[in-house]
Amino acid sequence: MADRRYRVLAVATHPVQYMTPLFRRMAAHPSLDFQVAYCTLRGAEAGHDPEFGASIQWDVPVLDGHSWTRVPNRGSGAESFFGFYNPALWKLIRGGNFDAVLCFVGYVRATFWIACLASKFSKTAFIFGADATSLTPRDGRNWKIPIKKFFWPRLFRLADQVIVPSSDGRDFMCSLGIPRDRVSLTGDCVDNDWWMAQSQQVDRAAVRASWGVSPDDVVIVFSAKLQQWKRPLDLLRAFAKAGLPSTHLLYAGSGPLLAQLQSEAASLGVASRVRFLGFVNQSQLPAVYTAADLLILPSEFEPFGLVVNEAMCCGCAAAASDRCGATRDLVAPVSPDLVFRCGDIDALAELMRKNTADSARLRDLGRAGLAYVQTWSPERNIASAVEAIRIGVARTRRSPGSGEMPPTVAPENSAPPPQRQQ
Repeated sequence: MADRRYRVLAVATHPVQYMTPLFRRMAAHPSLDFQVAYCTLRGAEAGHDPEFGASIQWDVPVLDGHSWTRVPNRGSGAESFFGFYNPALWKLIRGGNFDAVLCFVGYVRATFWIACLASKFSKTAFIFGADATSLTPRDGRNWKIPIKKFFWPRLFRLADQVIVPSSDGRDFMCSLGIPRDRVSLTGDCVDNDWWMAQSQQVDRAAVRASWGVSPDDVVIVFSAKLQQWKRPLDLLRAFAKAGLPSTHLLYAGSGPLLAQLQSEAASLGVASRVRFLGFVNQSQLPAVYTAADLLILPSEFEPFGLVVNEAMCCGCAAAASDRCGATRDLVAPVSPDLVFRCGDIDALAELMRKNTADSARLRDLGRAGLAYVQTWSPERNIASAVEAIRIGVARTRRSPGSGEMPPTVAPENSAPPPQRQQ
C-alpha cells in the first residue's frame, strides 16, 4: 500500500495565504491526486473582512500551484450557519470518486454538513478537525460549555481521522474521549523557506529609520487583528507599566479596537513610542518582523498563532500567552521565560523589562527561534496529513465487523523535546 495514490478533495471556505503553500505541496505529493473546492474566493478577490474591518485582498498568489474549483455559495458569506451554503458540493463529492475529503469548513456552517453527508453516502473518508484547546467559548458565553461537552465527542466521532494544529489540540481531543490513534497532529506552519528568503532581503536599518527608531532602541511588535480576544490592550497597558524609555511598541494590524488603543496610548503617556501601521499585507510582513526585536502575542484564544512562526523565521524573538497553541510547540522550547499567563499585566510587563534589558540575549533568542522553527516545517505537516489520509481511508475501507484497525505509526510531526535557552 506504500505506493497507493489517493484522490483527495480539500474543502475550504476561501483561499488563505497560509494554506496555499501547503496546498501546493500536497498537489505535488506523489501519493496524492489533490484538488481544492473553495466556497468563496474572498482574499483572492477584494472583499470586506469584518474582523480586519477593512477590504482585504492578499498581495501574494493564493490560487497558483494547485488544482481548484469554486463551488457557488448560496449563502450570504456572513458568520452564520447559512453564511456558507454550497449545495453543489454534494454533487462534486458524490460524483468525484474521491478516496478522502479534507474539510476545513467549521461544523457551524451548513457546508460542513453537506460535505459530511456526501462523504458518508459515498463511503469516502471524511477527515476534519478543530483548532480548539478547551471548551471555553471565544465569545465568553459560558452557557455553551455544557452543550459542547455533550456534542463535541459525538461530532468528532464522525471523522474517520481527526486533524489538529497543536499538541494542546491533540490532548484536548483525547480529553473528549477521542482515541489517540484517531487524532493526527499536523502542526500549523508557514512556508518557512519563503519567510527566511524574504527576511534576508530586508534592509533592517532602513525600515527602522522609516519608523523613527534608532539602531539601539528595542522594537516590540504585535501582529494580529485588533480584536478583543487577541488582547492588544493588555500589551499596551503592560508596555506603559514596564516603563521602557528606549523601547517602541508597534501594532501591525487593523480591527475594531484601533480607536480605543490610540486613545489609551495617549492617556497612558506612551503615544510617542507606539506606532499603528494598520493592515499589513503578506509581502510586507517580513520587513516588519526582521526590523523588530520581539513579537508578543497576548491572545486569550489562539488555536496556534502563526505569527509566531513568521517572526521566528525572520529571526525575531517571540513571546506568547499560555493560551496560544504555538506557546507549547514553539515558544516554550526556545525559552520558557517567554511564556506568560494570559491577562496578567504585571507578568507581561516584567517579561518585557527582562527581555529588553539585554540586547545580546534578545538576539540570541531570535537566532534560537530561527533554528527551532525549522523543525516545525511544511514538509512535516504534509507528511502528517498524508498519514492521516492513509489511516482515514483504511478505516473507511476495512470490512464491516472485522474489527481490524489500520496500522498506526509514530506521529510525524512530534516536536523535539523542549530545550531551555540559557
